[in-house]
Amino acid sequence: MLNKFIKKFSRVQIIAFGFLAVVFAGSLLLMLPFATKNGQTTDYVDALFVATSSTCVTGLVPFDTYTHWSLFGQLVILFMIQLGGIGFMTVITMATLFMRHKIGLQNRMLIMESAGTITLSGIGHLVKRIVGGTAVIETIGAAILATQFVPEFGIARGIYFSVFHAVSAFCNAGFDLMGYLEPGSSVMLFNDNAVVLVTLSLLIIIGGIGFFVWDDIIVCKANFKNYKIHTKLVLVVSAVVTVVPFVLYFFFEYDCAFKDMNISDKLLNAFFQAVTPRTAGFASIDMKTLSEPGSIITIVLMFIGGSPGSTAGGVKTTTIAVILLSTVAYLQEDNNVTVFKKRIEDKMVRRASSIAFIYFSMILVSALVLSWIEPIGLREVLFEVVSAVATVGLSMNVTPTLSSASKIVLIVLMYAGRIGALSFIMLLMKRNKTAILKRPTGKIMIG
Repeated sequence: MLNKFIKKFSRVQIIAFGFLAVVFAGSLLLMLPFATKNGQTTDYVDALFVATSSTCVTGLVPFDTYTHWSLFGQLVILFMIQLGGIGFMTVITMATLFMRHKIGLQNRMLIMESAGTITLSGIGHLVKRIVGGTAVIETIGAAILATQFVPEFGIARGIYFSVFHAVSAFCNAGFDLMGYLEPGSSVMLFNDNAVVLVTLSLLIIIGGIGFFVWDDIIVCKANFKNYKIHTKLVLVVSAVVTVVPFVLYFFFEYDCAFKDMNISDKLLNAFFQAVTPRTAGFASIDMKTLSEPGSIITIVLMFIGGSPGSTAGGVKTTTIAVILLSTVAYLQEDNNVTVFKKRIEDKMVRRASSIAFIYFSMILVSALVLSWIEPIGLREVLFEVVSAVATVGLSMNVTPTLSSASKIVLIVLMYAGRIGALSFIMLLMKRNKTAILKRPTGKIMIG
């Protein structure tokens, strides 16, 4: 039955419509009076905004999660975060495996697209590892957080907060319940707690490297030479875009955002700040206190995002790597783009350039629209727009002040960012059939 339905649509369409269905179902649930603490119905645009933000694991919110939503509303958000993080097709396939049904070819290709894997073989095994690995990692993260949250909030609330934040961090969502202590504070009140910040950072990193990378590491253990080229590239780029920003944040924010901290807390928050923009959205400092260089670094990190087939968004680490490698190859007058002694297909180079251009275009157009609608500065606009399309969730406290029109713009950006900007554009454009004969070559000047 499922296979017959799948055959009617492309893989991109099924993934896109699946996320859309979850978003609309979640928005209706969040509109129910008992989803809020005051028993009042939430405005539909706000409910849709939060449903999109949670399903697309972003974290931008028009109001504080803890103080506005009841336990029911919070659990709906948590469910959408988990579903959006691991992918609804992963859940459907796991249910199929549980019922001992075979996974058809169409289903396998769909999972390959959704989970970011490169091969059709072993899909069922990969799905089991995704679901099982997610459960284990989130449980361990929650247990560690509980050592800090239970003494702070009590047993029941402490365990609940630990589970909620572990899931939110692993899925790179950035939703928090710290409004219990101070509305809109995210994890700022724990910016001197190494256990909390390091645990959240590790959950973010593990969730952001991608399911395919997990599988490769599990199979090859610590033998870097045996890793597939994708895994090697992800690990190297992820390390670079963590270590370099860590050093830059420490120096740029030493007397700015970190000025009231001791040296160990400055190092701790520099590390956390290097991790959370890609694309978790937890904030250990007020984003408005960032220096100008710090703001630029954060926007760049949000734009890069995590890795393909992960819970993270953004342009993706491998996309940026391929563009840089292509540039270096051109400067060296090398016709081949290579990495780790392997040549990257020309198709992948074109794809990487197209993805980066589409994201940049969406950011530019959306920034122009928001600048026209809202009376806020350019830095705040860029921060909000990039945060939305890269599904990050960091904000300079702008989201609650936005008009409905601006929120709709951000909703579209969050949705496009989660299914992939390229997939989003492909939904809107009619694809031309490949011509049998090639057109004659025309010469133009570039640069």
